Order: sequence, then structure tokens, then C-alpha cells
Amino acid sequence: MINELRVIEPGEHGIAPNRISDAARQVLEGLQAEGFRACVVGGAVRDLLLGVDPKDFDVATDAEPEDVVDVFGRKARLIGRRFRIAHVRFGREIIEVSTFRADPGEDSDSADTRELDDSGRVLRDNVFGSIAEDARRRDFAINGLYYDGADDCVYDYVGGMADVDARRLRLIGDPQVRYREDPVRMLRAVRIAAKLDLTIDPAARPPAALVPLLADVPAARMFEEVLKLLMTSAAPKVYAALRDYGLLDPLFDQTAAVLDSPAGAASEALIGKAIANTAARIDAGKPVTPAFIFAALLWPAVRERAAVLEGEGMPPMPALASAQAQVVSHQVQRVAIPKRFGVPMREIWQLQPRFHKRRGKQPNRLLTHPRFRAAYDFLLLRAEVGEVDDELAEWWTAIQDDPSTPAPASAGPRKARSKRGGRRRRRSSETA
Repeated sequence: MINELRVIEPGEHGIAPNRISDAARQVLEGLQAEGFRACVVGGAVRDLLLGVDPKDFDVATDAEPEDVVDVFGRKARLIGRRFRIAHVRFGREIIEVSTFRADPGEDSDSADTRELDDSGRVLRDNVFGSIAEDARRRDFAINGLYYDGADDCVYDYVGGMADVDARRLRLIGDPQVRYREDPVRMLRAVRIAAKLDLTIDPAARPPAALVPLLADVPAARMFEEVLKLLMTSAAPKVYAALRDYGLLDPLFDQTAAVLDSPAGAASEALIGKAIANTAARIDAGKPVTPAFIFAALLWPAVRERAAVLEGEGMPPMPALASAQAQVVSHQVQRVAIPKRFGVPMREIWQLQPRFHKRRGKQPNRLLTHPRFRAAYDFLLLRAEVGEVDDELAEWWTAIQDDPSTPAPASAGPRKARSKRGGRRRRRSSETA
């Protein structure tokens, strides 16, 4: 794909220099002072053009990674094996600095020195090139725009500015090739489109035949991608797109199997409400945790597996514990779940049966549990979709304000009082 270079002047693109972070500006100026070309690139330029404040800034340069370390000294460190890049730290902000890379798509197969696996996924790519080549090797055209700190112009080698104006997401090059190079681009497509309210170009829509390639992506990387997908205010739209394109299947295959079953509607509603509630909390600036989202996503599979185990004669509590272990053991092969989120996720599940025990001291014990609030919120979701009675959720809501709220008659039978003491008294009297 070769486009004629378009240079967009500051008065045309409208990006004010003061919208570039101080750290990014220092990286640009530091490299330029040593004779290198340096540009802000990727999502930051895209977001600025669309009127969105970037979360971070990336810089692309003709300086090689070792040159970046020479320029910034101890502030810089090299990372990565697949793509060798430098991280430059200024206070709490880290600027990712990458070297312009060559575009093998314009050369013969023999000239492609990247390391690919059998499916076409790029394993290693540290061949450097020109800024024009670097633009052509990026994923989407709107991510291939370069803001040059030397003249404050935006350089467009791939027609990205037209896509910004049209609010369109278009792949650079052959979609089959680009998605095979990195299957995660399919997830990025739906995330970027949902976040920025863009239309995905028909050619860029994730092909069903390539979706299974996501199952081969390392589980640790998939965890980070899931956080980007679902821990944002745009998560409800992202989730809908994941379902539409079948992208949930390689991420959460056990969940997808339940959702696609005849009885999957309630589970679909529970997950949708959990994602919507998390998005609303993010919008309101309230704290959120991935543990809650993972608990909602995997609960349908846990619940179904527990029901099967109970049907085979296992008591309810052991069945629930065994189901959790089986589901999570399978899930972490697709999407890793760090212990700091896996432990609270399991506690949310494990506390659900205890909400049915409303007599004696058991409610007070549950109210003081460190994970009570998250488990209670999960109970409310289950009540909303009809998985438990509304009355149960309403009682637990009431008792938090009024601890003297009586348990209803339907809360379960009281334990029979032991007769051992009476027997002792009778024996005592008989002996006497």
C-alpha cells in the first residue's frame, strides 16, 4: 500500500503543542538535539485529532534503541524481544520510544527478515527502515500518523487523515496478512472502534476464519488485552462487538458455550449488567476491580459445572468448589488471571451460598467478611436476572441499614436444640 505523502500544517490539524505531554516533548527535543528525527505517533496523534485526551504518548524515531539509551542515559532502558524498544522515564510518566521499522510488504519474500510462525504471526521484527516504511507496517491507517516535534506538522503516509475525517477504521494492507501477523489486532479493531465511535471498514472486520488464531496468543498477553477491552467506559459496546464477531469464544470458550445454549439468556444479561455497572463506575471515577468482571464472565460456566456435579451426587458446597477449580484451571490456559484477582473472584463465588443462611449469627459473620460488598453486588446482579429471588437481595440490602431486620420464615429451618443435656439430667436423677 503506497500513498502520496500528505503534510498537514498546524493550522489545519489543530493540535496545540501544549497538548503534547511535557515528558513526550522532552523526548522529542532530546533526540532532535542529537540530530535524530522524532515524532509522536500512533494512538496519541489519533486521539488528539479526534478531540480525545491521550492516556499515553509513544515516540518513533530514526535513532536505534541503543542511541536512545545514549541520549537519555539512566532514564532509558531497553525492553522487548519481539520488538526492541526503549522506555524513557520522566518522573511517573514513561514514554515508549521505537525505531522506524522496515516494511517487508513492498519487498520479495526473500527480503523479509522477520521471524514468523507457521500461521504467519510475527515473532520477532527488529529490522529498521524509513519513516514511510514504518507507517506502512502499522496496523490501522489512523494509527499511522506522525506528529513531528520539529515543525509541529502531521505527516500522513497511509491516508490516515482521511479516515480520521470519515471516522473510519481501516487496516493498512491485506487484512488476511495483517491479522495473521498479530491476531490481537482483531481485538484492537473492536476496542478502538467502540472507544472512538468509529465505523470499521468492511475489509477490516475480523474474519471468522482467523478468529481461532487468538487461542494461540500467550495467556499473559491476553489478560492485558481483556483489561483494555472491558475495564473502560466503552466496555458495553466492546462486549457487544466481541459477541457479534465471535471474538469472545477464543477468550472465554466455556462462557461462550453457555451463552450460546438455549438457557444462555439469563447469563448473557448478568454479564451485560456487570460490564455496564463497571463502565458506569469508571465514568463516575469510582474504584473498580477486574476480579468482579472475571467473576461475572466465568460464573455461567461455574454454575453449569456445579449443577452437573450435584446431579452426579456431590453435595452443593463441594460441587461449587470443584466447579470453580475446573473452570479456572481451563480458563487460565486462554486468559491468565493473576492471583491478586483470582482469589477475590473465587471469594465472590464462594460467598453466594452463604446469602441463603439468614438465621442466628451467620448474617453478622457474612457482613464483616472483607469481600462482602463485592459478593453482595454480585448477588444483586443475580437477582436482577432472576437467578435468585428479589426478596433475598432486598433482605440483605435492608439488614445493612437495620441489623435487627428479622429473617423471614422461608429463610430455612432452625437447628434442632440438642437433647443431650436433658438426657444427662434424667440420668443424674435416676442415679440419685
